[in-house]
Amino acid sequence: MAPYTFELFAPYNKQAGLRLKNANARMFGLDIPMELNPDDGYWRVTLDLADGIYHYQFKVVTRSWFEVEPEPALPDYIDDETKSVDENEQIRKTYREEHEKLVQQVKERNQKREEEITFTEVWYTFVDPYATEVDERGSDDAFRSVGILIFKNGKRIVDEYEWKYDNYVPLAGNDKLIIYEIHIGDFQDRFRDVTEKMEYFVSLGITAVEIMPIKEYPGQIGWGYTPRYHFAIQSTYGTTAELKEMIDTFHEHGIRVIMDGVYNHCDVSAPYTAIDHDYWFLHEPKDRVWCWGPEWNFEKYDEKYKIWPARKYVGDSIRYFINEFHIDGIRFDAATQIANDEFLKVVVQQSKQQARERGFGAEFYCVGEYLPDKPEYVISNDGPMDGIWHDSFYWKIREAMVADTVNWNDLKDVIDPRRQGYKNTWDVVNYQSNHDHDRLLVDLGKEHQIFDEDAFRRVRMAFAIQATSFGLMMIWMGAEFGEYKEKTPGIAKLDWSLIEDREDNSNALNKKQLQYYKDVIQLHKLNLALTAQNLEFIFEEENDQIMAWHRWNSVVHDPHAEGNHVIVVCNWASKTYEKYEVLNIPRNGHWYDWLNDDKEYLVENNKLIIDDFVDHTVRVFVYQIKKCVELKRVSS
Repeated sequence: MAPYTFELFAPYNKQAGLRLKNANARMFGLDIPMELNPDDGYWRVTLDLADGIYHYQFKVVTRSWFEVEPEPALPDYIDDETKSVDENEQIRKTYREEHEKLVQQVKERNQKREEEITFTEVWYTFVDPYATEVDERGSDDAFRSVGILIFKNGKRIVDEYEWKYDNYVPLAGNDKLIIYEIHIGDFQDRFRDVTEKMEYFVSLGITAVEIMPIKEYPGQIGWGYTPRYHFAIQSTYGTTAELKEMIDTFHEHGIRVIMDGVYNHCDVSAPYTAIDHDYWFLHEPKDRVWCWGPEWNFEKYDEKYKIWPARKYVGDSIRYFINEFHIDGIRFDAATQIANDEFLKVVVQQSKQQARERGFGAEFYCVGEYLPDKPEYVISNDGPMDGIWHDSFYWKIREAMVADTVNWNDLKDVIDPRRQGYKNTWDVVNYQSNHDHDRLLVDLGKEHQIFDEDAFRRVRMAFAIQATSFGLMMIWMGAEFGEYKEKTPGIAKLDWSLIEDREDNSNALNKKQLQYYKDVIQLHKLNLALTAQNLEFIFEEENDQIMAWHRWNSVVHDPHAEGNHVIVVCNWASKTYEKYEVLNIPRNGHWYDWLNDDKEYLVENNKLIIDDFVDHTVRVFVYQIKKCVELKRVSS
């Protein structure tokens, strides 16, 4: 036995209690009173515990002006095989009506309670906001979920995983990231399944993964963009130890892990909404159109206890994930809705400092989702973030994929975002699709009736432009092999059969697409020009819809430098040119067509003549790349 202190920060609630039992017990015992320390606002009770696993909950007299509404999503109804189709449908209908009636009753009580100056004291039972594991099944007399406490050798532990690759060498720093965005459930179901798929990430060539939210959220499927708890992970994805093993295995291969964080809102059933809603959250959302749940109030300061309540909780959560799971970066979802750059600056700098103090792994990278994107949000322009999602790139590239006439200035602005006010390649993360949008292949078919080879060719064109533009690059899972499922917050698992060997070769386009992505990624990694700070547009012929730009690295003035220059030529026209002359090539000599069997071209008088320039394609030429070609062949 050893003493353990349970504590709950609820400084202005009148009463609080603890419910505790061994995980194997069916029922909780009597509530255990907790005592408030008025000096720090914490309720505490210390108990002697034996090693084991415990379930626990807290109770308080709420200061919130509403009660938690029933979750809007109904559990799946399983048809009764003894009943007819019509009878089963009637049962579903009755079930839905009863649920809607319950929701409406609670809403009406909430409205009435908000209008009253005082209201009857109400006790609420909830899971510890700092619980590191949650069992949503609860127990026989539990109110919804229970927190899980693992007590071993006289102290609380999260799990017993032992890290193996803390001192890993990352494949890329912040200036050379190639990010692959994944949703655990749709990629491979669980953490351990993703770990078993590690060779796929390695063969693709990416240098970082960005993992969509994995914190516990209502329901068992779909995307966790409305978290209920900020410390507990979604149990359907696996255990904390399995998550650590997955991250550790990524690190073994030099791949960095960026975690997606939702910090502007939470679910209505989150603990703090029931404890004291207006102490942690805005009374009403800033914008009802862009509201997904109670919004954290990052501007509220408690003068008595000298803390920012919402900032403290979110900051504690970020520190927990850095220390406990050894992540290498954070994507701040809906940073526009957070709308508090002062808080974001502090939490980003604290996170980066904490990662440095950790003493291992890679540099930390913080990227924000701002819609629309603006250069003032990045650190190089005194903003809070290392970089931001380059949403304007997404829109302009997509428009150009289907437009009859391309807007040259709009395209140049996003290919070279310095024209928009950005300064460094790591300021922006370019993408042609992400979880918020349909993949480009889907859009081409659904919106523009462009299919098959024509559609795949345009996707390849968009990716080559993305990889050779100024900025970092990100791939939404499945785009690399032509996954065609539409965007959905529900289940949309990747179809891995698209790249399996088939006797009829019916997936040839998918396999060709995957190889193209690998070749482009390989070029991006091998050639320093594509991660350097230089880009210049060298040729524009609007009548022919041909554009070209030059990328080079910092040793461009070294006449002996090899592989440090890349020319990108785009054919936006709906026609194929048998031969096309591109002028203003910066160097005469031998250039190699990287994506077309390394075909050699001799440039004289600064003129490049391209053979068989197919519509909606990109040709990427690398200067004097004998060494690079050898490397390419070895890696292939």
